[in-house]
Amino acid sequence: MRRNSSILLAAALSGCSLAPPYSVPPAPIAPAYKEAAYKEAGPWQPAATVPPERGEWWTVFGDPVLTALEQRIPANQDLAAAVARYDQARAALREARADLYPSVGASGTAARDRVSAGRPLSPGSASTYTDLRLGASVSYELDLFGRVRNSVRASAASADASAADVADIRLALQAQLADTYVQLRGLDARILLLRQSVAAFQRAFDLTNTRHDGGIASGIDVSRSAALLSSAKAELSAVAADRAVYEHAIAVLVGETPSSFTLGVVDGQTRPPAIPVGIPSTLLERRPDIAAAERRVAAANSRIGVARAAQYPALTLGGAGGFESGGTNLLGASNGFWALGPLSAALAIFDGGARRARVRISRAQYDEAAANYRATVLGAFREVEDDLARARNLVAQEADQQAATRAAERTSALALTRYRDGASDYLDVVTAQTAALDAQRTLLAVQTARLQVAVDTVRAVGGVY
Repeated sequence: MRRNSSILLAAALSGCSLAPPYSVPPAPIAPAYKEAAYKEAGPWQPAATVPPERGEWWTVFGDPVLTALEQRIPANQDLAAAVARYDQARAALREARADLYPSVGASGTAARDRVSAGRPLSPGSASTYTDLRLGASVSYELDLFGRVRNSVRASAASADASAADVADIRLALQAQLADTYVQLRGLDARILLLRQSVAAFQRAFDLTNTRHDGGIASGIDVSRSAALLSSAKAELSAVAADRAVYEHAIAVLVGETPSSFTLGVVDGQTRPPAIPVGIPSTLLERRPDIAAAERRVAAANSRIGVARAAQYPALTLGGAGGFESGGTNLLGASNGFWALGPLSAALAIFDGGARRARVRISRAQYDEAAANYRATVLGAFREVEDDLARARNLVAQEADQQAATRAAERTSALALTRYRDGASDYLDVVTAQTAALDAQRTLLAVQTARLQVAVDTVRAVGGVY
């Protein structure tokens, strides 16, 4: 009989959970990326069924300066704020777990009292006495309906979501830094191009001015040459100003003041590396934002159980014990006292439907979290497909633009030769040089865009390489 009672008591204390059984919300997943099927897409999207390594993905760009900058991302203040939010979530989880254990308190009092002779109910002689009391109390909620356990599960899922948020923000900052750095190096290439163009235009201006002094060239030719030279100089100043803005942005990303941060202008851009994107199903395992969204669905599911448990009585078991004495022998056995209980049950009989409304709210919050999860998954697939499409088209665009640049450079050289020989006027030279500079600028922009797409592809697939 005692054994059966123990079993029943254990079953009662273990309680039940009123949260619905949890499973990850279904989301549409394609068997393969559509854009990855194009053979002309180049080395951007080799498929892989095994998730690649996760780590210092920026090393695939082969730029030691970028690597050194990425290693300073922990100093970023946005990342520090995300880590602080994660610490808050972990503390909230510890606070929720505290309800799984009894609450124990201790108290002690010492009083000197005088009782009046004319007191009501039991009048008598006046007396003075000392009351010393030392005791402890215990209170424990019997989690019969899973309110506490579901609160702990919800807090644990929220903490996991916060940890995934930290990973997502870290990845976003790393990608933002790499993208900003790539654009800065693209501006470096434009600065070097414009410096070369200014030098070439200066030589052309000197030639035209000499020819004008000799009566061979007209004043219009000199003005056209001067205008082209001045425009190139103005553009060089504008690009230098843009570069300073990007340099300042990099300084803030790595947690440094712009006034104490400098990156020198370098010659040459890296080539886009090959980025394996895997298959769509592996994206769910790689993307930290998807992991965060899924954990928030799990937290919302557990909160349904918390809201449903509020419709049932809250059972609390209490107890107290200690010593009380009017003299000095406070800890004597004869002065001990104890109390088991009360076992209290609290249930609101009528609340105007507030508890049922809270259940509906928690279910609607679950539906919202599930919809956000599916939207995050779909958005992740869209980002990968966008990058694959952009990469494929940029490969073809770069090839065509290289051909256009070579043709424009040949035209510019021929036009200048014909002008020296007196076979054409300077308008042909200005037109050819302007077209050549435009073609070179466009080529640099395409090459920078390819590097930006490579960076975004790494981010889109979850920071793997």
